[in-house]
Amino acid sequence: MPTHTPFIETQFPLEILSMESYKERKANLGQTLTGLGKWWGRKPLILVRATILGLLLPASDDPAADRQLFLKILTMDEDGLWRRKRKPLGADQVALLLGADATKDLINQGAKPKWARGVEKAAKEALEARAFARLSYQDKLEYCCRPEEIDGPGPEAWADINRRLGTQASTLPELFKQLSEKVLGHAARVGDVFCGGGSIPFEAARLGLEAWGSDLNPVATLLTWAAVHLMGGGQEVQKQVKAAQEKAWQAADEQITAWGIEHDGTGNRADAYLYCIEAKSPATGLWVPLAPSWVIGERTRTVAILKKNEHKGNYDIEIVSNASDAQMKAAKAGTVQKGELVCPETGKRYGIAGLRGDSRKDGESVYGLRLWENDDLMPRPNDTFQERLYCVRWVAPGGDRLYRSVTKADLEREAMVLALLRERFTDWQERGFIPSMKIVPGYNTAQPIRERGWTHWHHLFNPRQLLVIGAINNNLSNAFNNASYFLILSRLADWNSRLSAWMPHAGNEKGNQVFANQALNTQFNYSCRPILRLDTSKLQLDNRSTVCTSCTVTACDARDVTWTADYWITDPPYADAVNYHELADFFLAWYDKQLPKLFPEWYADSRSALAVKGDGQDFKQAMVDIYANLAAHMNADGRQVVMFTHQDSGVWADLGMILWAAGLQVTAAWTIGTETTSGLKQGNYVQGTVLLVLRKRTETRTVWNDELIPMVDDAVREQMEQMRRVDDANHPQFGDTDYQLGAYAAALKVLTGFSGIEGLDIKIELFRPRKKNDKSEFEKIIERAVSISAGYLVPRGLEKHVWRSLDNQERLYLRGLELEQHREGRQGAYQELARGFGVQEYKLLLGETAANQARFKAASEFKRAGLGGDGFGATILRHLLFAIHETARTESPREGLNYLKAERADYWTRRSDLLAILAYLSGMGSHAGMEHWKADAEAAALLAGIMGNDYAGS
Repeated sequence: MPTHTPFIETQFPLEILSMESYKERKANLGQTLTGLGKWWGRKPLILVRATILGLLLPASDDPAADRQLFLKILTMDEDGLWRRKRKPLGADQVALLLGADATKDLINQGAKPKWARGVEKAAKEALEARAFARLSYQDKLEYCCRPEEIDGPGPEAWADINRRLGTQASTLPELFKQLSEKVLGHAARVGDVFCGGGSIPFEAARLGLEAWGSDLNPVATLLTWAAVHLMGGGQEVQKQVKAAQEKAWQAADEQITAWGIEHDGTGNRADAYLYCIEAKSPATGLWVPLAPSWVIGERTRTVAILKKNEHKGNYDIEIVSNASDAQMKAAKAGTVQKGELVCPETGKRYGIAGLRGDSRKDGESVYGLRLWENDDLMPRPNDTFQERLYCVRWVAPGGDRLYRSVTKADLEREAMVLALLRERFTDWQERGFIPSMKIVPGYNTAQPIRERGWTHWHHLFNPRQLLVIGAINNNLSNAFNNASYFLILSRLADWNSRLSAWMPHAGNEKGNQVFANQALNTQFNYSCRPILRLDTSKLQLDNRSTVCTSCTVTACDARDVTWTADYWITDPPYADAVNYHELADFFLAWYDKQLPKLFPEWYADSRSALAVKGDGQDFKQAMVDIYANLAAHMNADGRQVVMFTHQDSGVWADLGMILWAAGLQVTAAWTIGTETTSGLKQGNYVQGTVLLVLRKRTETRTVWNDELIPMVDDAVREQMEQMRRVDDANHPQFGDTDYQLGAYAAALKVLTGFSGIEGLDIKIELFRPRKKNDKSEFEKIIERAVSISAGYLVPRGLEKHVWRSLDNQERLYLRGLELEQHREGRQGAYQELARGFGVQEYKLLLGETAANQARFKAASEFKRAGLGGDGFGATILRHLLFAIHETARTESPREGLNYLKAERADYWTRRSDLLAILAYLSGMGSHAGMEHWKADAEAAALLAGIMGNDYAGS
């Protein structure tokens, strides 16, 4: 078959795809695959679909027509959006968009416009269509479902698509198969060797293509199998799964009811259990219940109040609902603050690490807690940390929820739970109903060992949690013979562990997931869910997602894959990314003994030791081996797409050398906004994913370093201009770090195009040991690319010509103020920004360094510190900040003006720049959270006023 240039190598509608990806992300648990279970960093399905289409769709000599066709297939054109529209605009919106004249006699005007009586449906729809057309793309999406939630383009669109492509399709699978035949001669073969949560194989199989999914981690493999066979299995399969779930839950509920461990004997049923850790106060010897806050419910105003009990040597805990303002305020000050126990009697603080007995010996950390043994289910009497139930929330027969203090009867039921579990413990471990796996220490998995002494995965669950999940497991094992059994166990564990934090927020008052973040965080107080509240663990299946073809899914090391693909699409592990190879063992522990019964060809043991991780020589060699293997198992006209997100220039330099060493060349790079915008867009978070499109490098070309640098410079500028054209001032798609990602990708496109760089052995450069601050030649080129991108990060409200007149230290400061405007408080964000501008020392600019409260200094906070000399202190911006300080201090703008004239010989030549910067700074005090700028902002406005009236000779 003749080679073709794919659409994705010539263009990719970044803005639209970013908005569609955000819409899918915003659905949270409503996303198609999230109902199967927890995985880290699933890529949006629409992004996968667009990528596959971009690889298959041939580019023509009419880019505008190509783009229109691409969007039409994905139902992202005007007709497709109207087809996806699910929510009505309403008469008020229609009237606002079209005006009174256009809606006369159809909409009654008033405080709230309404449709006139008797208006027919067709007339309403026609008017609404006109109004809908006037909305921006982003606003239209508020009324639309996702592309995957409809069956594709409409009949008229199909006619146009088929005419232009020479196909005869009426569904997306038919189109993708026919398009594959035209460009490849067969149905496209799409593979992913880091399948994770299964987005890529699932979407490829759903589109009717031949798909492959593999992962070293059996948890990831299981999720991918379930995505294809359960989520994509059709209505009959899903109906069977749901029926089996209900049957198992009912049987377990009957057993738990018979035991009497979740009922109080008066008709109330347990709705939530709250537990806390206790430690002895060195000041008093009393056992102190530990919690960062004793507020249990903000909406119900429920708090826990500690009352000293000298006789028992601890504290009684009284639960109070409808608490007073004073009680609510007092409860917010918990007995654990900033990693320290706060003694309720003396107020003295004691570090938790010290209480544990942690120390250093011969430069190594020594942890002081006793390590638990397999049969430990509760702390032993002499352990540093004890555990107690301190509150039960009950549901009354009428449905009311009641928070209650723990009674003697509650404690008797706790003892019964422990006894019931001990009776079954050995048998259930042998049969795999509860975990028996040891925790393999690692970056994340060392935390529960260090902080609690837990050595086995079942230690992360208290006796009640183990008994309830084990009872459900016992019934599930009789009801299921497919992967849904294991996934339900995963969801049960995620929602009911000693790591499940209690959320007191007004909109919640419930237990959270273990993996609400990407770590195994031990809790000082935690929640336990009875079976009544474990319905969240049932699989949420979506019968709209029927898979149209077979998909091979297997547990396999990417270096051993022998399947040949047309397109490898991968989201690889990299450097300091999430350690899912460790975290996934939390789930694997629940089904390691039973998984081989269903998938005898898979392994079910933890392969975390073999995972591609870190950033050292072994990681780099493994990545080279993997991508060289994929290149070897890729058809001659095939492509790879690497989805990559990282902020470190060194990591990007290594990636470039890895891909180069694997024989691959970057042919295109696109930055797509894949994360939510509401919160993340306001900070310096990475919001985008870079799609690197690669092919086998077939040419033998070398280049000299001095030739390479200007080529990289040009590529970066072109990439930045492209991203700026896509970006929208009102709805920005990219943050600062996304522009840095774009610069990285543009540089790699140039670097990997050559088979060699004169005077540089890239393989030696990749693998040679490096000391701190010892940068590879690749990294130096990458950092140069980032410095170019920094010139495009003009703060909104500041003129471009002024920005270009500033050096990188001045740019860093002004851009940092913009971060602060958006309530960015992470010091890491300012550190990354400094790195992007190539500024080594940025800490002297910081006014606050506390966690999540970092910010740069306001003008007067600098005072005379660092003024003059070298670096930032010598810049015109630093002198201007001091002039603002003088104006504020003396309440006289004349003092500030006199200082500038005396200290800056370039005052008159830079006067217009100074006025522009003052105009920008005078707006700082109006932003929420920047009250510390108020006086300086007013001083900046006064100084601008007198400077604006200052003329030479006056």
